[in-house]
Amino acid sequence: MATRRKILLIDDEADIRRAYGDLLEAEGYSVARASNVRDGFAAARKNIPDLVLSDVSMPGGDGFSLLARLRADKATARVPVVLMSGVRKGTADQAEGLDQGADDYLSKPVSPVLIRAKVAAVLRRYGAPEELGETLKAHGLVLDVVARTVTVSGKRVRLTRKEFDLLTTFLRKQGRVLTVPFLLETVWGYDPADYSDPHTIGVHVSTLRRKIGTKLAQRIVAVPGLGYRFEA
Repeated sequence: MATRRKILLIDDEADIRRAYGDLLEAEGYSVARASNVRDGFAAARKNIPDLVLSDVSMPGGDGFSLLARLRADKATARVPVVLMSGVRKGTADQAEGLDQGADDYLSKPVSPVLIRAKVAAVLRRYGAPEELGETLKAHGLVLDVVARTVTVSGKRVRLTRKEFDLLTTFLRKQGRVLTVPFLLETVWGYDPADYSDPHTIGVHVSTLRRKIGTKLAQRIVAVPGLGYRFEA
């Protein structure tokens, strides 16, 4: 029998922990629950989950501080995190969460259908067997998917989580035009129907170009009115 995927659900509302937890357990996941940031982080360190689903607004620390702690700890740095909030659910809040490394950001109340779909989608992105040992190479650049490292001409390049995910997407689809809606959905987890501002991508492309060097930067080509293409 296959091992059940582990979800850590963190929310200060008991009703939410019960409702979302029961829903995910009914989908076949193993669900651990915590009511605050301190206990949630301790639970994540003790038994590394496959995904963290956390509220943003909680007493004694919020989801953003939890996200920062998870990303800073080597044991949990690669665990995907989905944030959700019934208070901080504006576009700016969602953008902040995603830019800080969240893999998705949901507005409460979240329907059962959406909870199931989002959790499954994030787990697919991080658990595809064919991608676990993948190494992507292009013109002196080497990207190790599982180690989440990038080198250019043998020198380590330090990228943020979203910069790494963006570069990974470019390398996997070299030569293809990647539209703004596709990138926002694939890399940031946005629903293009709700958020379609190309500025988010433009800012990350700019910093990514600067970090990987002039020659490689020139291969990330803007396609006016559509998106970007990484020249093979």
